[in-house]
Amino acid sequence: MEPEMQEQIRTLSITQLEELAEALLDFSSQSDLVNYLGNISLAQPNQED
Repeated sequence: MEPEMQEQIRTLSITQLEELAEALLDFSSQSDLVNYLGNISLAQPNQED
C-alpha cells in the first residue's frame, strides 16, 4: 500500500473508518480501495474531528 493511501486512511474520522471497514468486505482488489478513498475525498473535504 502506498504511503499516500496510508496517510489518507489515517485522516478519516471514526465514522468514515467504520464505513470503510464494512466496504472492505466487498472489495476484490486494491483499486477498489483507491476508488473508495477517492470518492470519500471528493464527497467530504478534509474536516477536523
